[in-house]
Amino acid sequence: MMSSSISDTEDQATSSNAFFHYIPTKIDTDPLAYHSNPESSFYVIKNAQQSSSSFPSANSNTLRAGNARTLFTVIPPMPQDTVARPHTSQQRLLIKGGRVVNDDGTTLADVFIEDGVIKQIGLNLVVPAGTKTVDASDKLVMPGGIDTHTHFELPFMGTRSVDDFLTGTQAAIAGGTTTILDFVIPSKEQSLAEAYTQWRERADAKVCCDYGLHAAITTWNDQVAKDMETLTKEKGINSFKVFMAYKGVFMLQDDEIFQVFAKCRELGAIAMVHAENGSVITELEKEMSVLGITGPEGHLLSRPEKLEAEATNRAITIAEETRCPLYVVHVMSKTAADKVTQARLKGQVVFGEPIAASLGADGSQYFNKCWRHAAAHVMSPPLRDDAETGPYLMDLLANGTLSATGTDHCTFNANQKALGKDDFRKIPNGVNGVEDRLAVIWTKGVETGKLDVNQFVAVTSSNAARIFNIYPKKGRIAVGSDGDCIIWDPKASKTISAATHHQACDFNIFEGLQCQGLPIVTIVAGKIAWENGQLNAVQGSGKYLNTACYAEYVYQKLNKREELRDQKMKEQKIEREPYTGEVIDLSKPQAETKSKDQPIQSSGEPNAASVGFHNRPATRAGGRNQQDSSFTFSGDQWDDRNQRKTTRVQQPPGGQSKGLK
Repeated sequence: MMSSSISDTEDQATSSNAFFHYIPTKIDTDPLAYHSNPESSFYVIKNAQQSSSSFPSANSNTLRAGNARTLFTVIPPMPQDTVARPHTSQQRLLIKGGRVVNDDGTTLADVFIEDGVIKQIGLNLVVPAGTKTVDASDKLVMPGGIDTHTHFELPFMGTRSVDDFLTGTQAAIAGGTTTILDFVIPSKEQSLAEAYTQWRERADAKVCCDYGLHAAITTWNDQVAKDMETLTKEKGINSFKVFMAYKGVFMLQDDEIFQVFAKCRELGAIAMVHAENGSVITELEKEMSVLGITGPEGHLLSRPEKLEAEATNRAITIAEETRCPLYVVHVMSKTAADKVTQARLKGQVVFGEPIAASLGADGSQYFNKCWRHAAAHVMSPPLRDDAETGPYLMDLLANGTLSATGTDHCTFNANQKALGKDDFRKIPNGVNGVEDRLAVIWTKGVETGKLDVNQFVAVTSSNAARIFNIYPKKGRIAVGSDGDCIIWDPKASKTISAATHHQACDFNIFEGLQCQGLPIVTIVAGKIAWENGQLNAVQGSGKYLNTACYAEYVYQKLNKREELRDQKMKEQKIEREPYTGEVIDLSKPQAETKSKDQPIQSSGEPNAASVGFHNRPATRAGGRNQQDSSFTFSGDQWDDRNQRKTTRVQQPPGGQSKGLK
């Protein structure tokens, strides 16, 4: 074994920032497990800052902090300027000749991105040599899309969604989305904190773009409340979802929802809700079974639109009473959207989220003769059997009533959907959309004249960034913003098909839809990840996004209202002298007392007024007021309580009748 060329004294002095550099042999499969292999070599870097630049290959080398006395060879310190890794064309990118589109305006400008951050915007920019240039002439340069609602590799209804964080984010990038927000959903035996850790483990090594997390509250107790505090203060989560459906699995009762919303308000978080009346749905599902309706159409029939609207209104009411901001996920119907509209018109802080499915598909597919086709559309709340629902929701996006768009992307293949082949209640709920959202909204919104390009950016990116407090890092083309952007060609077109999409599922609910307007280049963290139909996304390159509480876009008005409310409540407080009279002792038996207004009758018979008749007072002589009647439709008499005399009348009036023949 070779001796180290660093002295023990020097080694001890530098061990705090020394790093081992390990070069494995061909027989090594795990550098950490086989670090004692004598055929391998170790090197030390005395300056820890050199560790990331001296050895460019991260796949074949492992850096480990430790003591240099056991090392074989020493690499002497190098000047910082020689250590720095040279910039490559992928680290410096110039988007030239395009029209930069934000939610608040459009301008002709070039965009220079360096080290994943936008550094310059303007014309005739001076950029370093070696910068890669992308021609965006006659194209639009927009912020990358933000999908507010995904469920990648979600364990659900006995199986697991087929798109994981790798295929899911690859598909997102191919469709122009550069940030996704997924949901931590704990199982019944999991704590919220454990579920969060599990989701991070699933995602971190796979994501190809940045991602954030919401958390679902599926049970309520003191520990859940503590976990909510931990997630907001230490883990970067600022939104919590409750379910009003999926009875016995995820569903909470109204009093529990109230407490969750109150906790969200206390923490400065956003409450999210899946709004359906789960209790009534369960009963309607039983009715469908009795009627022999077992196919996918039963899913729609047991979840009528009014149950979504009722639950939406109930959630809005609870949010109003707790003074909590509310985000209604997957708004699927006109009447549910109307409830959001009414609340916003009254000034309540409520956001509505239509999804690609509700904007671009409809529930008529549940009646398709092909079971597989119909089952592929099963989701909750269901697509509505009304072709006007999509255009109606798009109108509300255009006028600002609905705020942001997601997909509720939760995909299952045909053999998984077949778990419910004999009972629609067992069909795993979920559809695709993460790759298709931007193209569907452009086609259904911009191409129909309902949205302009700035509104398109708002509903696909900027509004979501503001609501979930990642703006302007995300959702904007501006100096200092992340280099997540897309080059959009309004003239490009394609036909959506499961045969060509990048989602892992074997069915696409938008099959055959001709889309006008597509992302031709997707840039993630300043690097081209999608270009000319080719995917260049790097697994594990995405980062987790910390979403801070008290988003100004959400809480600025609420904080002021809370201040005014407290002031008003104090003004309504009444100052009184303390009560000093007698207080009844409930621990002692209470004697029966007669009302002061009830006259006592000497005959011992109950007062007629006490049994509901003769309510007028008696005359001065004690007689009953003749204008009162003792007649009731029930046939009761006022003196029915009295014991009747049992003397038999021998000679009734009119004489005996025994002599009559």
